[in-house]
Amino acid sequence: MDAQGRGRADNIDPADQWVLNPNTGEYELRLTPSAPQSGVPRPRRSAPAGARARSAPGRDREAPGRETPSRNVPGPRRRRAEPPEPVPGRRRGRTKPKKSKAKKILLWTGGTMAFVLVAVSAAAYAYLKHLEGNVNTTDIGSAGKKGFSKDEAFNILIIGTDKRTGKGNEGYGDKNSVGHADTNILLHVSKDRTNATAMSIPRDLIVDVPDCPTVQADGTTKVIGGTQNVRFNTSLGQEGRDPGCTMNTVKAVTGIAPDHFMMVDFNAVKTLTTAVGGVEVCVAHAVNDKESKLKLPKGKSVVEGEQALAFVRTRHSFGNQGDLDRIKVQQQFMGSLMRKMSSSNTLTSPTKLIKLAEAATKALTVDTGIGKVSTLKDIALELKKVPAKNITFTTVPVIDNPTEKVHATVVVNPTTAPEVFDAIKNDVSFTAVKQKEKKEKAAVAARLKGTRSAAADIRVDIYNGGADAGSAQATLNWLQNDEGVLKSSQLGNADETLSKTTLEYSPDQADQARKLADLMGLSASAMKPGKSEKNSQGLPAIVLTLGKDFKGAGVSMTTPTKAPDVDKSTADKTVCAS
Repeated sequence: MDAQGRGRADNIDPADQWVLNPNTGEYELRLTPSAPQSGVPRPRRSAPAGARARSAPGRDREAPGRETPSRNVPGPRRRRAEPPEPVPGRRRGRTKPKKSKAKKILLWTGGTMAFVLVAVSAAAYAYLKHLEGNVNTTDIGSAGKKGFSKDEAFNILIIGTDKRTGKGNEGYGDKNSVGHADTNILLHVSKDRTNATAMSIPRDLIVDVPDCPTVQADGTTKVIGGTQNVRFNTSLGQEGRDPGCTMNTVKAVTGIAPDHFMMVDFNAVKTLTTAVGGVEVCVAHAVNDKESKLKLPKGKSVVEGEQALAFVRTRHSFGNQGDLDRIKVQQQFMGSLMRKMSSSNTLTSPTKLIKLAEAATKALTVDTGIGKVSTLKDIALELKKVPAKNITFTTVPVIDNPTEKVHATVVVNPTTAPEVFDAIKNDVSFTAVKQKEKKEKAAVAARLKGTRSAAADIRVDIYNGGADAGSAQATLNWLQNDEGVLKSSQLGNADETLSKTTLEYSPDQADQARKLADLMGLSASAMKPGKSEKNSQGLPAIVLTLGKDFKGAGVSMTTPTKAPDVDKSTADKTVCAS
C-alpha cells in the first residue's frame, strides 16, 4: 500500500508522515506500522543496540580519538493510536493542539514537490543522454584538444560538407562527392568573452594539405599523404581524410590551431531554420534563381527549410556569381540565425527549445573532445556571453591565383593576410570593445619609458618556456654575435610552459630591460618588474623566458594591439545581399 492509502487506512493524515529532520533541515517520509486491529496499543519496543549504533555514512560517525558534540536527535514518532507517555513530575493535561489544516497542506505539498523534483531531474538526465545519442563523434587523434576550458580563448572550425545526404538534397553539391569541406569558418572566441571573430576560408583557396594521421575503425592510425597546390576543400573526404586533416590544413595555412571542429551537412540548415520558426534575410533585388530554385522578393523575407538551404547555396544571384560573394551571403545568414536562436521568443519557448536541441544535436558531428551534450552546452553558454555587435564575420584575405589565365581559384594575400592571422592568434578584437582601465594601460606603457643601457651592459639569463627546441641557444647566438649582448647565458628549459614571452627584472635593472625589449621587439606587457636572479657568477641578471609566441631569433616580438582594417560585418546588423 502506498503512503497515501496507508494513511487513510490508519486514520493518519498523509501530511503527518512528512517529518522535519533537525539534522538536515529537510522533510523526510516516515512510515509507521499499521495499527493493530484490536485497538489495544502494543508495547513500545526499544531499538536494538546495533541499530542505535548505526548511522548514515559520513554524517554522525565519530573520528577516532576525537569527541563530537552531542546532538538532539528526536525519538521515535508516536503513532496516533497510542496515548502520550506521561512526563515525570508533570500533571497529565490536555494534549497539544493538532496541526492547522494549512500546515498539513503545506507539508503534503512539500512532499509532493520533492517527488516532482526527483522525477524532473531524472527526466532531464535521461533527455540529456538522449540528446547525447544524437551527436556523432569522430576521433581526430592529436589534431585537437582533449577537453574544453571555460577560462581560455578557443578556436572551433565549423565545416559544412557538400555531401548529398538527406531527402531532397539531390540538387545541391557535387553528385559523387565524398563530403568535401565546402563551407569553412574558423570561429575564435576571446579569452575575456568580449568579442569573437568568424573567419571564412574559401573552398577554392589553393593550399598545401599536410600529411594527416587518421584514426581507423579498429583503433589503428593511418597516415594519408599530403598534396601540394590543391583546393582547400580537398582537405576533407579526399582519399579518406577526416576533419582532423582539415584542422591541420588550417593551422598550416594560417598559423592558428583549431581546438575542436563541428561539422554539418545540408540537412542542418533545413532543420535548424525550421526549429526556430524561420530566419529573416534581405536581398537588394528580387531573386529568381533557376539553378537553386530560390525565389525572393526585394527586401526582407523569412526563409526556412528548403528555401533557407537554397539561399545559402545559390551562387548565381549575387555579386559576380563566385564563391567569395556567396561567402558574404552565408555570413549574413549566420548572423541572422544567431540572432534568432538567442532571441527571447526562442529561449522562452519550451517547444522551440526542444525542437532546436533535437535539430542541433542530430545535425552535428564533432570531435570526441566535445562530444558530450554538457560540453556543447558549455560552449554555447560561453559564446552567448559575447555581444552580437562584437561578433565579426570576415574572410581570409585572398588574391586571384596568378598561375591561371581564367581565374577559378584564389591564393592567400601575402601582404594583408598575415596581419589578420596575427590579430586572431593574439586575441585582438576586430570590433571596438571595452578596453582596460586607462591607469592600468598607462602603467604598463610606462615600463618602456626611461633610459636605456648599452647592449654590452645587459646581463641576461635565457630560458626556453614553450618555444621551439633550440630557440634559447639561437637567441643567445644572435644576441652575442649580432647585438653585442655579451653578458648573456642560456640555461635550458624553464620550470613551466608559458604562452607569452616574459622579461623579468628588478627596479635597478630597468634600463637593461628596456634596451633588451627594444632589441627583441617586446611589448610593455611582456616586461615583469620586481624580480631577477643571480647568474652563474653570482651577479644579478634579468630573466628572459621564451614562450609559445616566440617567432625566432631576431624576429620582432611586438604583437598587434589593433586589428587591421578588413572587409567585415557584425552579427547584430542585417545587410541586404546584392
